[in-house]
Amino acid sequence: MISMPLLRAMRKASLAATTALMIGATVVPSFVTPAMAKGPESVADLAEGLLGAVVNISTSQTVKGSGGSEGGEDENAVPMPQLPEGSPFQDFFDEFFKNREGQNNGGSQKVQSLGSGFVIDAEKGIVVTNNHVIADADEIEVNFSDGSKLKAELVGTDTKTDIAVLKIDPKAKKLTAVKFGDSDKMRIGDWVMAIGNPFGLGGTVTVGIISARNRDINSGPYDDFIQTDAAINRGNSGGPLFNMDGEVIGINTAIISPSGGSIGIGFSIPAEIAVGVVNQLAEFGETRRGWLGVRIQPVTDDIAESLGMATAKGALIAGIIKGGPVDKGQILPGDVVIKFDGRDVVEMRDLPRVVAESPVGKAVDVVIVRKGVEQTVKVTLGRLEDGEKLAEGEAAKPEEGADKGAEVATASVLGMTIGELDSDARAKFGIAAEVSGAVVTAVAKDSAAAERGIVAGEVITEIAQESVSTPKEVTDRIAALKEQGRKNALLMLASKTGELRFVTIRMD
Repeated sequence: MISMPLLRAMRKASLAATTALMIGATVVPSFVTPAMAKGPESVADLAEGLLGAVVNISTSQTVKGSGGSEGGEDENAVPMPQLPEGSPFQDFFDEFFKNREGQNNGGSQKVQSLGSGFVIDAEKGIVVTNNHVIADADEIEVNFSDGSKLKAELVGTDTKTDIAVLKIDPKAKKLTAVKFGDSDKMRIGDWVMAIGNPFGLGGTVTVGIISARNRDINSGPYDDFIQTDAAINRGNSGGPLFNMDGEVIGINTAIISPSGGSIGIGFSIPAEIAVGVVNQLAEFGETRRGWLGVRIQPVTDDIAESLGMATAKGALIAGIIKGGPVDKGQILPGDVVIKFDGRDVVEMRDLPRVVAESPVGKAVDVVIVRKGVEQTVKVTLGRLEDGEKLAEGEAAKPEEGADKGAEVATASVLGMTIGELDSDARAKFGIAAEVSGAVVTAVAKDSAAAERGIVAGEVITEIAQESVSTPKEVTDRIAALKEQGRKNALLMLASKTGELRFVTIRMD
């Protein structure tokens, strides 16, 4: 219970505080300090020192006119709409379709695009931008904040990370360069500054914070973006994202925006990934990434349970590339990679990135889980670019095997009809001679197998990491798993060309 004297004192204090906070009829909240009233600290000095290193990238591309039909008209062109007499849009459509007819008359036209970039080496004239900014360009021009322009030469590109390196003449102009910082030290909530060329307006500075880390937006195999709310719009692509020390900790690359304008969700390639790519492009004109020579898939909870793993983590090896670094049995299908060269592999997407960042020819330790047992194997990495060519030529040619002349046995299990993989089955489904196992000849609708996307023509090669080759072996293996109290069966399936994948099927 509050006493009357205390209540009167509280009212008096409240009235005095209210009177003191009334300034010219503007009420200032009592929690606002003098420093806060001035607003956030200015970034003018920081921006002034960086603007000279950030450039606008303009490109031009010659697109040939379609021409085609007699009289130079394009048969696929949209006809000019019939407008009412006196329509206010008449002049607009007249001008548009007149220009289009001139462009389509068997000639060509220049298509221009704008983006951003930044100088990282003033002595050599090296400029970094996005690959999509300069893709298919016939001419590339670098425009500086002081209005000067220089022609640029394309040194190299990397489509996987969307990075391109350009070269300009360092003797033609005194250049200002910026350096990469350590993006790993950046935390969610840290202040960042973006400088770029939004909508072709020229050098524009925006400030925000890091909203998230390690974003995967499905744009490439090495997605690990920094997400920021610093305004990034069309034309900012290829521009730098700075920390408050003026170091580049990201390359602005993508936005999420229904309208094309900033809604506070922008993505930047972290410097951790960009530095290695930029250095390789500048030195070799191409990337030289490490390569393990495997096909992988995620480790789901069901797969982890089937493999006897306590938690779902790592990358499941679904196949081995013939002629690759681990083709001699160091790593096998069904293994789960949980650590690579001392770095944890928590999710499937972690493995391609850490392998690609490793030097070609390096011998590394790979920690795997094989049949529930953790072990370490030594692997010497190949080169990804060579491996991609090898993988493209790996497609097997189906060959007809020898006819066993025996009656084909079948079995029904888990919603599948299983048959022997003889010459007739190979011919019917186009299965390569090197694929072995028991073939799925039919899948019942709404069955557990159908839910997992299993289709007729796939071949069961292993169940719970034990090889099977006949329908009887399939049913025996499933029965054994049920006796062990297993809820799911882990199947390794081969496509008709031999590509492997793992699926788990409920057995209840």
